Amino acid sequence: MLVAEFDFRLPEELIAQVPAPRGESRLMVLDRGAGGIHHSRISAIADHLRRGDLLVVNNTRVIAARLLGRRVPSGGAVECLLLGRTGDRDAQLWEALMHPGQKLREGARVRFEGIAGALTAEVIERRFFGRRVIRLRSERDDPGDVDRLIDALGHVPLPPYIRRPDTEGDRDRYQTVYASERGSIAAPTAGLHFTAALLEALAARGIARVEITLHVGYGTFKPVRSEVVEQHQVDPERYVISPGAADAINQARTEGRRIVAVGTTTARALEDAAARGGGRVPAGAADATTFIYPGFRFQIVDGLLTNFHLPRSSLLMLVSAFAGRERVLAAYADAVAHGYRFYSYGDAMVIL
Repeated sequence: MLVAEFDFRLPEELIAQVPAPRGESRLMVLDRGAGGIHHSRISAIADHLRRGDLLVVNNTRVIAARLLGRRVPSGGAVECLLLGRTGDRDAQLWEALMHPGQKLREGARVRFEGIAGALTAEVIERRFFGRRVIRLRSERDDPGDVDRLIDALGHVPLPPYIRRPDTEGDRDRYQTVYASERGSIAAPTAGLHFTAALLEALAARGIARVEITLHVGYGTFKPVRSEVVEQHQVDPERYVISPGAADAINQARTEGRRIVAVGTTTARALEDAAARGGGRVPAGAADATTFIYPGFRFQIVDGLLTNFHLPRSSLLMLVSAFAGRERVLAAYADAVAHGYRFYSYGDAMVIL
């Protein structure tokens, strides 16, 4: 299958640069069986679900992973994107993308500082494509202080297609209202549409919700560079499914109730877990390594709430695997014709 088969035309003005007020985005409803399209609002999503449906959401929390600092002692500017911890938490070893990477060899030091305090980073190991392993330390050399300083000094790592600096408002808006588990460098954007009131309204209609955790990594922006889909490799992403969540998901599957994944990250975690569990979702932690593209057989997910994704991306391939490539591309063409807003801060689609 060719990657070019997942291309589509998108006017640049439809790439959302700022979010709509939470809970007010548009919603496209796609019938994956018949291919019918209905135009709605996210505030009316309960009208398109039914009592007994189980929503599964990703409760990961985005960290302020973009740090701007200076080399020690030269003072040269350095930009650092924290990709995730590596090794023991107390050691505060992180994998990071650093610019200018060619100047930052083992032993190089960088200082990030502000009103809240200062962090220092020491390059421990050089890796490919500008990646480094760094050790972060606070001024007080307290490992427990590092997270606080990252939050205080860091910038929200908005996606590269949002062509503006991050603002204080992004610190709240680029998180879901149920975000609780620190670890992502990108938001599970389908969940950004929900308000607490909308979640309460869904619960009142008999639509249950459980949370799992998948920490979204840099691979979510990784372009598909090969010409053939099957030659692409997705980066692994860590996920955790609690015993209570696993029980609720498996019970819904046994009872024939629909499981609706909120976001491609949730869908990937559920299907990766099912592949490991022989069709059932086991509790525990694992790395999602499953690449979902057309021809994949879904074992858990019956419905998918998602945003509109980039052309030729692995996320678009996942959605196409769920609803059919031609059907999804026709829906995207309809979304363009109706002026839907695309990508992380854009509008939503629910496929049922």
